[in-house]
Order: sequence, then structure tokens, then C-alpha cells
Amino acid sequence: MRKIIKKRIIWRIFRENCRLFKIIGENMTGRQIRRLLYGLLILALFVIVIHSGRTAYWLAKDGHYSGQPHLSTEDQPDYNEQQNLQYLESPIQSLPTYSPLMMEPNEISKSLLPWYFKDGLLRPSRAKKNMNTGQRTTQVWPKEQKNGDRVENQLMFIPPNYRYDDEPKKKILLFNGLSSWMVDDGQSVFISKQCPVNRCTITTKKSEAPDVDAILFRDHFSHPGHRKTGKQVWILYFLESPYHTELITYNDVFNWTATYRHDSDIVTPYERWAYYDPSVTQVERLERNYAFNKTKQVAWFVSNCGAKNGRLQYARELAKYISVDVYGVCGQFKCPRSDKCFQLLDQDYKFYLAFENSNCLDYVTEKFFVNGLQHNVLPVVMGGRRDDYERIAPKRSYVHVDDYESPKRLAEYLRRLDADDDLYNEYFRWKGTGEFIDTKFFCRLCAMLHDDDAPAKHYRNVNDWWRGQGVCNNAMPWRRFIESSVEAGESAGPKPAVNGD
Repeated sequence: MRKIIKKRIIWRIFRENCRLFKIIGENMTGRQIRRLLYGLLILALFVIVIHSGRTAYWLAKDGHYSGQPHLSTEDQPDYNEQQNLQYLESPIQSLPTYSPLMMEPNEISKSLLPWYFKDGLLRPSRAKKNMNTGQRTTQVWPKEQKNGDRVENQLMFIPPNYRYDDEPKKKILLFNGLSSWMVDDGQSVFISKQCPVNRCTITTKKSEAPDVDAILFRDHFSHPGHRKTGKQVWILYFLESPYHTELITYNDVFNWTATYRHDSDIVTPYERWAYYDPSVTQVERLERNYAFNKTKQVAWFVSNCGAKNGRLQYARELAKYISVDVYGVCGQFKCPRSDKCFQLLDQDYKFYLAFENSNCLDYVTEKFFVNGLQHNVLPVVMGGRRDDYERIAPKRSYVHVDDYESPKRLAEYLRRLDADDDLYNEYFRWKGTGEFIDTKFFCRLCAMLHDDDAPAKHYRNVNDWWRGQGVCNNAMPWRRFIESSVEAGESAGPKPAVNGD
């Protein structure tokens, strides 16, 4: 009955409105009618804008509006509560607007990437602690993650009790001066690098040594002359291999190490590759043929002819079975130190010998990362172990000499790659899946100094760790093949080459 009455009322109102508009139409000019319609249109638009604004306000208030440019510290997805730092799993999936699974690896939104990528925006929040054990869940020290370098963990680490601008500053003494660091006194490097933990300051005044929080010794060590007290941290910073670094004559002086080795407290690699998504290490389709128009086989730029690992002997033996052009004082080709030399790798050569001067644990330098990977050439590597390269290099991005019993066997495989463009191009599918990142050493150092859960440790004899048994191996098992070929009357020298000035 109520529905019938409602319908009658609505119909009556409709008829009355129609009659009213008819009367208005009969008594108004065309211009007046157009003005009335314009006014009604403006009124309708005004109502729509007001309604939309109110809707957006209440959605934002209820936490459903995804267009906020910045999340408060407490509301940000916690990057640090995962054991293995798979940054495209928990924190990014919690952002409702995006889904990495819907994108190609090289099309991932930059807003989903951590801040240390070139255009990354994701910033860390304070690390969480396990409710049962009271221990924080982020793995930033060697004892917490033995098989990785923890660089990305440290870059995304803010200690649980860190108080931001209210946190007291930690003072770091650069004992060997500023010249090697390219930083200034004070807090500027921590601000300019946009460190998540920036409450640190740098000094070079040795008179302040007894009172600073940390002393950083680079390449050389001389005792500051005071007895270390409290929680003061002494740090040894080495970048060269054990064969080219100082022998430390003091025991029980260093608390932390900062070297390229993955078991250092603060790992300082020559370069660091990071995937956009650690589960995507290869692209499905290459956009180019990396072998196209390349007519030369192997190149090597080298200036030290007396390396202890016999790399020059290896290259000379390799040159008997495949063309090897050696540039520099150790070879017969010349090229000034400039970008033009590396253009040769991009345009002419298929392979580059990224041979280090020492075969030591984790010792992989710019010869591989810069000369090799950052050009369109396939690096052939000697230096660290196979496991070392697997840990730090993009997947399937190099050929390791240890996979072949002799230079001859390696040359056979390189010739096979040279003859098969499809097989050669399989070594370039990593390109586009990530980028080389700035590891921001001072940012990580500052964060570690503020960690209340930092282990109380020291190296009884740092030489045992740095240059002890098994760290370096220059046995060169392939030498027996060279010796046997010499005995057979073969020449041990390289093939004749035309001067390439």
C-alpha cells in the first residue's frame, strides 16, 4: 500500500514540474531560457565537485586513499622484519596501488624500489624485534648472515631504538686524513647521501682520538697512543689483496673490518650489483644481438706484468688457440687510457680478460665490474673463487677460468661461443634486471655505530683472518699443461701481433 502511495506522489510531483516548466517556457524569451539552463549546469557541476571532495576526505581519513605521497614512520611497511631481505615480497606488496607481478623486470615502478637505487623511493623504518626473544630480526652482522654481504640489509637498517633528530651524534675519526675519502669534516656526507641514519660526524683531529666513538684506519695502521676504553670501535679498512697490504704487528686492536670480503663487518665492494626483483635474474627476450658486427675475439688491458697468479702466462698460452690482443706494457697493442679504449670492447671484441693480480677470497675489482660488465663484452674471469663470483655477479654474466682444466680447453669453449650468436647472447640476459648501486659506506657505518645490539668483538690477530691459510691460492694447476706443451717443442709465447697504436 505504501509503495502505491509513493508512486502516486512521485507522479503528481513530476506532472506539476512539467506544468511549471511549460508555463516558464511560454513566458520566457530564448535568451532567458539559455541563461536558466547554463545556471542549472553550473549548479550541477558545483554539487559534483563538493561531493567528490567529501568522498576523498573520508576515504583518506579511513586509510583507504592510496595517493598519499609520504607515509609516516609508523605507517610505512616494515622493510627490516624479514630474515632474508627479499624487498619485493612483503613491504612492496603491502602497497595496494602497484603489483610487481604485473610488470616486466625492467619496468618495475621506481616507487617500489629501495632508496639506494638510482630512482628508488622506498625508505626504511626502524627495525623490529622478535616478540619472544627480544632480538631484532634484521641481519646486518657477519654472525647473523654468513653467506651474504648484508650490504642491502645495512642500507635499509635503522636501529630499533634510534631517535632520529634527538639521537646523540657518533663521532668518527679518519686517522689517515681526508685525502683518500673525498669527504669533509662534520656531518655533511651523512646529509648529502640522504642516510636513513645520519646522526654522525667526521673529524681528522688526532687529539680527539681518546674521546671519539670510532677510529677508521685506511691502508696503514699506527697506534693512536691511548688505551681503548668503553665502546670505542677501531676499524681496519683495506681494498687491496693481502699480497699488497700492510702486515699488522699489533694484536687485539681491531673490532671491525671494512674490506671487499663478504665476511667483513662492513663490506666495501669495488662495485655492487643489485636486482630489482631477486626472483627475476634473466630477461625473457633480448632487444639486441650483442655479437652483431664484432669481428675480434679476446682483448686484455694490463699494466702489471708480474702478478703472482701467473695471469700473463695464462694469457700467452690462451693466445696459442684463440686470438688475444693485449693492450699496454705487457702486450704489443697500445691504447691511451680513455673511453676510446673501452669503446673497442663495445664495438669490436666479444671477450675481455678480467684477470685480477691475485687469486684471493672475494677479490674481484673494477676489472670485472667496470671494464667487463659495464660494457657489451663477455668477461673471462680469474681472481676470486667460482663461489665468490656466483655470490656477487649477475647470473650467467661471465666465464670463469677454473671451469676449464687448461687454457686450451677454455679457448675451445670461447671459439664455440664466437661461432654461435645465440649461445653467446645467453650471457647477456641479466642486463635490465637490476643496476649497480652506490653502497654508501658512511651511511652504513653510521647505522652500525648506532646499533645497540652490535656484537662486542675484536680480532685477536687480524692477520690470521686477512691473510691466513686458504685465503689466497696461487697454485695455478693449469701450469702443467703449459710445461707439457713446452716439452713437446711448442712455443710458449703469444702469437705475433701488429702494433695497434
